[in-house]
Amino acid sequence: MTDETWGQVCNQLQRAVGQNNFTTWIAPLEPVGLTDGVASFHAPTKFMRDWVSRNFAEPILREMRSAGVIVERVEISVMKNTRPANAAPAPTARPAASSPRHQPRTGSEETLPGAPLDARFTFDNFVVGKPNELAHAAAKRVAEGGPVTFNPLFLYGGVGLGKTHLMHAIAHDLQVQRPDLRVLYLSAEQFMYRFVQALRDKQIMDFKEMFRSIDVLMVDDVQFIAGKESTQEEFFHTFNALVDQGKQIVISADRAPGEIKDLEERIKSRLSCGLVVDLHPTDYELRLGILQTKTDGYRNQYPDLQIAPGVLEFLAHRITSNVRILEGALTRLFAYASLIGKEITLDLAQDCLKDQLRQSERKVTVEEILRKVAEHYNVRLSDLVGPKRLRAIARPRQVAMFLSKSLTTRSLPDIGRRFGGRDHTTIMHGIRKIEELRASDTQLAEDIDLLRRLLES
Repeated sequence: MTDETWGQVCNQLQRAVGQNNFTTWIAPLEPVGLTDGVASFHAPTKFMRDWVSRNFAEPILREMRSAGVIVERVEISVMKNTRPANAAPAPTARPAASSPRHQPRTGSEETLPGAPLDARFTFDNFVVGKPNELAHAAAKRVAEGGPVTFNPLFLYGGVGLGKTHLMHAIAHDLQVQRPDLRVLYLSAEQFMYRFVQALRDKQIMDFKEMFRSIDVLMVDDVQFIAGKESTQEEFFHTFNALVDQGKQIVISADRAPGEIKDLEERIKSRLSCGLVVDLHPTDYELRLGILQTKTDGYRNQYPDLQIAPGVLEFLAHRITSNVRILEGALTRLFAYASLIGKEITLDLAQDCLKDQLRQSERKVTVEEILRKVAEHYNVRLSDLVGPKRLRAIARPRQVAMFLSKSLTTRSLPDIGRRFGGRDHTTIMHGIRKIEELRASDTQLAEDIDLLRRLLES
């Protein structure tokens, strides 16, 4: 069978089965040959082979006969995939020009149900510091589009620390450097919405094949699917199918896989099998670097606007919650100074941002710490301040003491009174115990970092 004949068959099949079915199921087939009345095709996956054999073998056979091909049956086998993870697809024989297989496979393909990418979120605009240098390096490695030694890449951290920025940056780089790859970025909420929509429209097989044909899948805020059983089930199978094919997966969440409540254990295990990277809260140097980079960008927009020495340093010290609030404060400050035609001074910054500066001064209370620690360790609040000395209660109590000293201005006797009237020496002992254990107990150190982020957010 010639390419021209197969092209004619494709034209007829598009009309017979519809454009969507043709693009999803028939266009990916590779015609291999015609021997003894058997037309052979290769399918990229076992799932596609089985689905096409059940649902489209007869239409293919009928249209081939209509085109004058002497054929008795259609046989579809799975194309062997020997390429490494993230490598470019092997060249295949193409049908005639009328077939959609001539269209390039790119991350911007309209059929991919992804979220739009933010043009601002590139590697060039990402300020690297100690709290995020590992996450940045791992993201850059994935963005190269070649094989990596970790799959999935799991990024986690609090709000405004750069997880989404890095994921968009990966997608941007891959679209430029590897346009042959099918790259899909979307939120976990969008994944769930697409899944529910496919169930409602009875197009679940289309959904499965769509997501299993992707080369790089990026899912943001995966904690959203926790507790949603059907979505978790489909996500798990999609994850496994892509990993088995050597496709790259990048996931983000607000906490480590093991700390996401109501997420199935098998999913937690799968998400933890690659590289899990924590984006730590920003330090002063990183916040100052972000402000300086943002200010350089504003100089073109506000060429006549002057900013006095010390203003950026002041903001970096005072606004510590997250990068979004920090950048928003700078944007507001430049707009305000431009409207009134004044230099950005420390006094003007304090006047313009007084509400945000007041909010950043919000003090964490001992009571808040006790509630968060009790919730995190699944113990009763009354036990934390009570007399019980069981290890399962004593250790969380000491963690709460440590955080009370670190995050509040309360004195040791005052903290002791809030812990059921304990003596200040007991509080000091608990604090010292946690300080000693943090250096050797990585789980304890992670617990404290997570609780600190939750309390300061």
